[in-house]
Amino acid sequence: MKPKVAKRPHMRGELVPVSLLTGFLGSGKTTVLNKLVRRPELADTVVIINEFGEIGLDHDLVENSNEDMVLLQSGCLCCTIRGDLVDTLRSLMARRIAGKIAPFDRVIIETTGLADPAPILHTLMSDEALVTSFRLDGVITTIDAATARATLDRQIESLKQAAVADRLLLTKTDLVGAAETNALIDRLRAINPAAPLAIASQGNVDPGEILDAGLYNPDTKSLDVRRWLKEEAYGSADSEARHGGHHHHGHGGHAHHHDVNRHDEHIKALCLTVDDPIPADAFETWLSVLLALKGPDLLRVKGILNIAELEGPVVIHGVQHVFHPALHMKKWPSADRRTRIVFITRNIDEEQLRDTLKVFTDDPPVAATASS
Repeated sequence: MKPKVAKRPHMRGELVPVSLLTGFLGSGKTTVLNKLVRRPELADTVVIINEFGEIGLDHDLVENSNEDMVLLQSGCLCCTIRGDLVDTLRSLMARRIAGKIAPFDRVIIETTGLADPAPILHTLMSDEALVTSFRLDGVITTIDAATARATLDRQIESLKQAAVADRLLLTKTDLVGAAETNALIDRLRAINPAAPLAIASQGNVDPGEILDAGLYNPDTKSLDVRRWLKEEAYGSADSEARHGGHHHHGHGGHAHHHDVNRHDEHIKALCLTVDDPIPADAFETWLSVLLALKGPDLLRVKGILNIAELEGPVVIHGVQHVFHPALHMKKWPSADRRTRIVFITRNIDEEQLRDTLKVFTDDPPVAATASS
């Protein structure tokens, strides 16, 4: 029987959510994973890891295993990446359809500590074979409270992992004092104000705190744009300007910022709000120019757009130069119909974004319209 393709955009819940667990070397991902796979909530989850040896699965957890799959007593299935991630995910779906493995309702991918999560996100957002079966749920970044200050200062990769996260998970807070933990939280809030922050105690974390971070909300069985965007976390430039603050500093105040290494100052989190509907071609032109000039520096882009030609809103989601196919919703989630795009950028400020958009949305000169 052929699947009903037409229903897909409105039936996001049918797609298997994929979470990406990333974090710098030694940040406690292995400990967190070993605790997570014991949880009954993850019984129908597949965990994809690079090597079984690396995660150090406790033998008493293992029900049975073959060369690339380990079934745990909790019902959770672990498999290793064979070839590349696309092959692994396709193979999982093929085995599930063939009845060779039990149906799974979630996938967690653990990345190596040095990895830039962007290429994996690009794969999940753009591979044609995957987008019909899987949907990106979110990026979970583990951060070791004991070494984070030095790692964030020295390793731009670790800063990017924190910047693109949908959920931040602090580990090893028992090894540092409250003051240091709070200073780290302030710093993370400045880099990524919208990601909820959880603390793993001895590697234990409630799965509900780090999973279901995506656009689809399994509780309400609907697309929950407000929860996903969390635009209120960015503060509006207008209200902040009146109070003399910088909107990308989050609520940590300014005390912690002048001693922070220069890396942080390049990364900004901001929300661009546009009151009037935007013509479709103007938006597409602006975005394509932005991607061509600044693609690698657009670390994460999420937005709800009021496109002049359309009745309902359009939801966009991008990581650097790769965008997920845009999603057209039938109705607005609230009375607010402004375009709101949240950006996490490197070396790009709000004025640049606003000014370049203005170039394309203001009335073009006659010569430009004649050529189109």
